[in-house]
Amino acid sequence: MEIKGIIFDMDGLMLDTEKLLAKYWMQAAHEAGFPMKLEHVLEIRSLSAIYAKPKLQNIFGMDFDYEAIRSRRRELTAQHLNQYGIEKKPGLDALLIYLHEHQYSIAVATATDRQRTEQYLHQIGVYAYFDIFICGDMVTKGKPDPEIYLTASHALNLLPRECMALEDSPNGILSAYHAGCKAVMIPDLSQPDEDLKKYLYACVPALDDVINLLEGGIS
Repeated sequence: MEIKGIIFDMDGLMLDTEKLLAKYWMQAAHEAGFPMKLEHVLEIRSLSAIYAKPKLQNIFGMDFDYEAIRSRRRELTAQHLNQYGIEKKPGLDALLIYLHEHQYSIAVATATDRQRTEQYLHQIGVYAYFDIFICGDMVTKGKPDPEIYLTASHALNLLPRECMALEDSPNGILSAYHAGCKAVMIPDLSQPDEDLKKYLYACVPALDDVINLLEGGIS
């Protein structure tokens, strides 16, 4: 079936922010006395709070104050972005221009809340390209549950199988795949392992490589 819609994750996919989330998750946790490492952060990428909180408490114990540590992480990240700005991932502009010119429907499906999503995408100058925004505070179950991709495809008036989902994280890929979308990974902090590869339609190094996938035809 022809692809008619493209659904974008945001952090780590359009914005080069996952490295900041990792850095400041670890700093916030260390300030609270918990030895969080990069491996722990990778486990909760794109994971909604209802899943991330018990996962981290299982690792560090029930004394791990998820809400307080996450709030501190957000504070540290906001300070960094206010000082240095937001880095855009390579190939984003070229892909969005191509999709606009070829009349694809375009959506965002992100674990980030609506206010910050709009702020960030305005800040990097790409907000106007998107038709639909489905954010973490607009769904009851976040990634890896398929709800956010089912909601996004429905909002675009498309079937999930008519949509290509672009993700950088395993949790995002699982969400997109189980919704019925064609899941394409553009890796950020980690490459897909053998288990994850079976859920991928494709894995490409940069966003503008998605153009070649679309030009090549998708069945």
